[in-house]
Amino acid sequence: MDLITLDFETFYSKDFSLTKMTTEEYVRDPRFEIVGVGVKVNNGDIEWASGTHEELKEYLDGFDWANSMVLAHNTMFDGAILSWLFGIRPRVWADTLCIARAVHGVEVGGSLKALAERYNIGAKGTEILNALNKRRLDFTDDELDRYGDYCINDVQLTYDLFNIFLKQGFPKKELRIIDCTLRMFINPMLELDQDLLAQHLENIKQYKDNLLSDAGVTDKKELMSNDKFAELLRSKGVEPPTKVSPTTGKETFAFAKTDEGFKALAEHENPSVQALVAARLGNKSTLEETRTQRFIDIAGRGTLPVPVRYYAAHTGRWGGDDKINLQNLPSRGPNGKMLKKSIVAPAGYTLIDCDSSQIEARVLAWFAGQDDLTDAFRNKEDVYVKMAARIYETSEDQITKDQRFVGKTTILGAGYGMGAVKFQAQLKSFGTDISLDEARRIINIYRDANWKISHVWREAQHMVAAMERGDSYQFGKKGALEVIGNREAIRLPSKLLMRYQDLRGEQGERGIEYSYKTRRGRTRIYGGKVIENVCQALARCVIGDQMLLINNKYRAVLTVHDSVIACVPESEAETAQQYVEKCMRYVPTWAEGLPLECESGVANAYGDCE
Repeated sequence: MDLITLDFETFYSKDFSLTKMTTEEYVRDPRFEIVGVGVKVNNGDIEWASGTHEELKEYLDGFDWANSMVLAHNTMFDGAILSWLFGIRPRVWADTLCIARAVHGVEVGGSLKALAERYNIGAKGTEILNALNKRRLDFTDDELDRYGDYCINDVQLTYDLFNIFLKQGFPKKELRIIDCTLRMFINPMLELDQDLLAQHLENIKQYKDNLLSDAGVTDKKELMSNDKFAELLRSKGVEPPTKVSPTTGKETFAFAKTDEGFKALAEHENPSVQALVAARLGNKSTLEETRTQRFIDIAGRGTLPVPVRYYAAHTGRWGGDDKINLQNLPSRGPNGKMLKKSIVAPAGYTLIDCDSSQIEARVLAWFAGQDDLTDAFRNKEDVYVKMAARIYETSEDQITKDQRFVGKTTILGAGYGMGAVKFQAQLKSFGTDISLDEARRIINIYRDANWKISHVWREAQHMVAAMERGDSYQFGKKGALEVIGNREAIRLPSKLLMRYQDLRGEQGERGIEYSYKTRRGRTRIYGGKVIENVCQALARCVIGDQMLLINNKYRAVLTVHDSVIACVPESEAETAQQYVEKCMRYVPTWAEGLPLECESGVANAYGDCE
């Protein structure tokens, strides 16, 4: 298989560029124009080609793409050009930007310029700055030659980086996961229901107006009083976020647009909360409104390229990208699932949405050696009912729906060291109000019943101290994790590192408190939080393996949290569903004894897969 490294240079202006637009709308825009492309086959000389679309197509058609791996830095962009504009679909897609996120962590810059400096392989040029507002025919011959030299240099830097990453031992399986993830965007299959979206947008606008009216909000100024806005939030069942004022040192409402708690409310599952936040900020639309309009715009241009970011999180999980975060499409509320319902399979195909059931809770029980809970999962017992029976001191057959919900929240929420105050607030956010004493009692019952899980938090706290000292050793289940102290990291089964950069311990009120460096500042880390990171990272390793198995036979077109969505021929729906479920029950060799389970649904629309 050949390695073809390439880089497209395209027309851009102050108003028409990737800094102003999404990749999808930029590449599909009528103003889009290729100035030229740099191409390197294996370790051969790099060629610079410039010309009309027809001339570039003739040039590009001369390569053996079907037997090649295409490499770029930000392959979502260059791959989209190859696929959407030239109909070229190579055997494998690769991306040094994706690899860099996995190798260095998401807290480190991954631009080609930053990586070239980091590895001392050369400097990225600045000729692109001279290309502003210039279409291909606006360049003089000398200017076009200099631009070609700039592009050739980028191609060489990308090629050199890739070889460095391979020599460092970047896992081949992760290359396959990168390819699978990129295909979701570059080779799109999913379509959007334009009629449904148009109606949904009208419903949202009307619903938002009704909500603001029902809240008694007739003037935006009414929302600018912190106290009044706090009361509005409480009327919707939401406790206002707070912070310590840097000026007074006292607790105050966190209602600034940069406050994390306030930003989170903009994505709250309750649309009325979104509407209030939007009004507070002076926005004309809610997140749901904006995203629906973006879907409508995409539908007008073609199929839905699924933008899923490989290694978006500290734990290696996927994330949203290109300003349509498919990881958090709403499922509740009066208009719940409408965006999901608008995502449909093409004619002759159907969708299978397969979700790995309670995977984090299962990984936690297995990793901690909480064998009774692990066995309950394996035996397909209702662990939420069992927990509720302990909490309410009654038999399992007497547990009510509401009591089971408390048991479920306990199992899924208390496994990472959550305290009574946070647990009480979590239940309240779901509409269940209990006293602080009751919350404390439930947390104690959970910890007593799952003492090995409590013990693994303490082990993780000691591990953090050992990591800061530079110690290295096996942690937890044999063969699953390795602490690499001198690199401030945990090596995962994927062979990638989960990093805690610049880990430090400082004396606090309750002893030594640890934190590590992130782009947002220093983040506190402790035993329970480490175990949460570990369980999420291990779950991601499992789901990555499962997605590759599915992709061996059917196209994985989306992954959301713990689920994989496959697009399969309608004629094979039943056998495909069985195959996908079998893949989602696959247990990697390093996770022997992990009791995995899944559930799936089949439908033409993603939102109907129940």
